[in-house]
Amino acid sequence: MNKRNKMTNRDKTYWAIIIPVLILFFTFNTLPMLKGFFYSFTNYRGYGTYEYVGFRNYIDLFSDARVGKSYLFTFKYALAGTVLVNVLSLIMALGLNSRIRFKSALRGIYFIPNVLGGLVIGYIFSFIFTYILPAAGTALHIGWLQNSILASEKAAWVGVLIVGVWQAVAMNTIIYISGLQTVPEDVYEACMLDGANKWTEFFKVTLPLVVPFITINLVLSTKNLLMVFDQIMSLTKGGPAQSTESISYLIYKNGMDGGQFGFQSANAVIFFLVIVAISIFQMTVLGKKEEQL
Repeated sequence: MNKRNKMTNRDKTYWAIIIPVLILFFTFNTLPMLKGFFYSFTNYRGYGTYEYVGFRNYIDLFSDARVGKSYLFTFKYALAGTVLVNVLSLIMALGLNSRIRFKSALRGIYFIPNVLGGLVIGYIFSFIFTYILPAAGTALHIGWLQNSILASEKAAWVGVLIVGVWQAVAMNTIIYISGLQTVPEDVYEACMLDGANKWTEFFKVTLPLVVPFITINLVLSTKNLLMVFDQIMSLTKGGPAQSTESISYLIYKNGMDGGQFGFQSANAVIFFLVIVAISIFQMTVLGKKEEQL
């Protein structure tokens, strides 16, 4: 009888914890998503009345040049960022996992960018790109550095990329460090006895054993970089001449301020499906690679 009462109390505690969480998740995540999906079939402007328009918004998306340009920028940014983030993260993880002094303190320092807000970091780098670097370029007579990189249509995306990569590297580095710590020490000792150099040790031993962690980092970094918003908002606001307008920023800007709530809701639905498709593709391909290894 006492055991039954204990189980009942445990169940009550469980539901007392889980129900508020489910309510909050449904209210702030699932419900807005369902409403956005509904509005994607209307001409809703974000205010006032609206009419049902069927699939017109989805059809118009494929003929909108601005939407196409934002997708191209976002894919270019995400591809370059994913490569840089994972290469730099793995290099730093290898360094921080080696036998160096103050290793724990350095790990904490490297993680700071991930703690800071994207908008805060963006505004700091905006000041650096706009004032500090041009001033340094003028003082040192370096021509290409005298103008803000954010003012160039061709180069502004590089400034956004630098900030995005700098912030994303932190989390990926921690994950890679966790992966490297799972590699048994006796494997490295066996490599050393066989006379393998550091390059052979890395490509033949370390890399295959941390492939599951590479999979995690590739999926997470690609998803996060595709959804870039804070850096665009604080650095360029999509400019100059819409050259750095990401999909997320376009959905926000035109959906909230441009009277295209229904149209951009359709854009958000398509973007969601694109991210899911890319993530599934990455997991499938990299999962097969893990099985081969």
